[in-house]
Amino acid sequence: MVTLRRLSWAAAIVLLVLVGAVFAYSNPEPIDVDIGLARFDGVAPTAVFTIVLALGWLLGLLTAVAALWRSSAEKRRLRRDLEHVRAELHTRRETS
Repeated sequence: MVTLRRLSWAAAIVLLVLVGAVFAYSNPEPIDVDIGLARFDGVAPTAVFTIVLALGWLLGLLTAVAALWRSSAEKRRLRRDLEHVRAELHTRRETS
């Protein structure tokens, strides 16, 4: 099972490298990039594509981390509330 997973990851990486190589070969001419704050002249399209892909991946990673952080905080709060309710229920059973 682990070997199959490793082989599939290796195949996916090889496929991505091949797609990147075809993209680089198909678009050899430099382009001008204007991002609003700055202008870059004569940039390779593959470099722009790689940077945008990496920034998108990082943004997705940050949003996932934020969601997991909120979820874990909610989980801790619910555990605390559950312990308070259990303690209150225990004291009510003792007084009855």
